[in-house]
Amino acid sequence: MKRKVLSVLVCLGMAAGLVSGTVSAVSADDAAKDFKVGFITLHDENSTYDLNFINGATEACEKLGVEYVIKKNVPEGQECYDAACELADAGCKAIFADSFGHEDYMIEAAKEFPDVQFCHSTGTKAHTEGLDNFHNAFASIYEGRYLAGVAAGMKLNQMIADGTITEDQAKIGYVGAYTYAEVISGYTSFFLGVRSECPTAEMEVTFTGSWYDETAEKEGATKLINDGCVLLSQHADSMGAPTACEAAGIPDVSYNGSTIAACPNTFIVSSRIDWAPYYEYAISTFMEGGNIDADYTGDLSTGSVVLTEINENVAAEGTVEHVEEVKAALEAGDVHVFDTSTFTVDGAALESYMADVDTDPNYEGDTEVISDGYFHESEYRSAPYFDLQIDGITLLDTAF
Repeated sequence: MKRKVLSVLVCLGMAAGLVSGTVSAVSADDAAKDFKVGFITLHDENSTYDLNFINGATEACEKLGVEYVIKKNVPEGQECYDAACELADAGCKAIFADSFGHEDYMIEAAKEFPDVQFCHSTGTKAHTEGLDNFHNAFASIYEGRYLAGVAAGMKLNQMIADGTITEDQAKIGYVGAYTYAEVISGYTSFFLGVRSECPTAEMEVTFTGSWYDETAEKEGATKLINDGCVLLSQHADSMGAPTACEAAGIPDVSYNGSTIAACPNTFIVSSRIDWAPYYEYAISTFMEGGNIDADYTGDLSTGSVVLTEINENVAAEGTVEHVEEVKAALEAGDVHVFDTSTFTVDGAALESYMADVDTDPNYEGDTEVISDGYFHESEYRSAPYFDLQIDGITLLDTAF
């Protein structure tokens, strides 16, 4: 679809948690004029995770010239089904939801509205449900986290070189939400990126039991700092951990967006999924009457996995250039994040692993994912399924 000069009118709904946007495009196609899209988010702009989705949604809709509606603060329960049905009844021809727990309710709505397309991010069931109008999407964010880990490892090396810490004090911390594969894959890929630069690094992980809890995230970060962690990262959605790092003067790698404005003295870099490319691909295909992948995985090459600008006032010298080199190696297939020669599990190299790709109630492994010397994450379905606990990482607690 051709790019168009757009004029945007955003109308804020009176009902809590509802935003509508009407986008008028010069010489807009009739398909765009008649097409309406709905979005469902777990939280609102205060959550960095949901804000990332909201920004991607508005960017894609404004680029394509389609009308859109965003329902915010929709829990992972029957409220999601109700919201999806309301959007379908309001004329939305494609509906997107952003949180893992929304999936079953999106599937229920998809069965009720077979002429509406339902797309769910982070989910696992589209490739086994067999519904023509239900789709999953995710991205190879483990590559972005690995690159952020490279930047963090270079910072540790700088701290060792200038005498701030010794090699055996290179302990980092990680604030996670839940002990789920998505979070495990994230902190492990980050750690492997760190280890690729600083081989003596160790990591501790604490979980909050919530995707968004600023108090718990700040408390978790403070616990890690008090336990001797000299650099932190996170897979949780508030500013709790970054602000704790700024207050303590501890370098921080955030997630889903830059925190440099609030944390100029500690922020290094952030990785995130850019959802705009997927939304544009899906919406434009639907507008043209086509079909999209049941299970879509964006990557570095599609612009779906991105890093924020590196804060060179905090990062080690040469970080920008080296991260670009590693990124190029990942894209070329010369480097694999979960290269089995770079980690062990219970002291042994990993030669085989049956992952739970086709989700079932017992979470039983069903797919061999080790071949060619690496764990093939997000290749057999879009949502992460790396759930191994590798050596060098200590869990202080769990939250399932």
